[in-house]
Parts: sequence; structure tokens; C-alpha cells
Amino acid sequence: MAIGEAPVLEALVDINAVSIARTELDPATLLMVRIAALAAVDAPAASYLMHVPPAAEANVTVEQVQDVLVTVAPIVGTPRVLAAAERITEALGYTIAVMEAALAEGATGV
Repeated sequence: MAIGEAPVLEALVDINAVSIARTELDPATLLMVRIAALAAVDAPAASYLMHVPPAAEANVTVEQVQDVLVTVAPIVGTPRVLAAAERITEALGYTIAVMEAALAEGATGV
């Protein structure tokens, strides 16, 4: 049945890899489309963790993410867009906290 220590996460990573391999969208566009889709399905903050850090690495700006949310608002509705904004902020906060902890760990040699 399940393989590895985190079979669900591993399956999600595999599914994402196949999806990315089958598109010709540039990384920034791909990630903005995915953020729009996450807003549309009212995804939890954990889902944004798989997309927001890579979006930042692909040079997607906060302003571009805001534009995506403004663009989908008439279709997905205000509550979902507000929830998405909150969850993106939560995901960013978590990502920053992890990075700060890693930097602190590196500075102390722990």
C-alpha cells in the first residue's frame, strides 16, 4: 500500500510534479494560477505552503498575488478571497518563522 514515511505528502508532491511537467506555463504564471485555484476551492493555509514559497522564488510579488485575488473575487466571492488572503498571510508567516529558526540554528551551530 503506502510507501515511505509520509505517503500522502509524497503522493501530493508526485501529482504536482506531473502537473508541472505537463504545462508550458512559466513558473510565475503557473503558481499564480494555482493560487487562484486555491482561493476558488477555499483551500486551507497548509495548501498555500506548497505554493507561496515557490511563488516567491519565481519572483511573484505580493502585488501580483493581490491582483490575482482581485481578479478572481467576482467569480469566487468576497468570503473566499478574504479567507485566501488570510491563509496566504498565515503561510507566509509560517515560512518566515521556519526560515528565521533555520538561520538562528545556523548561527548557534545547533
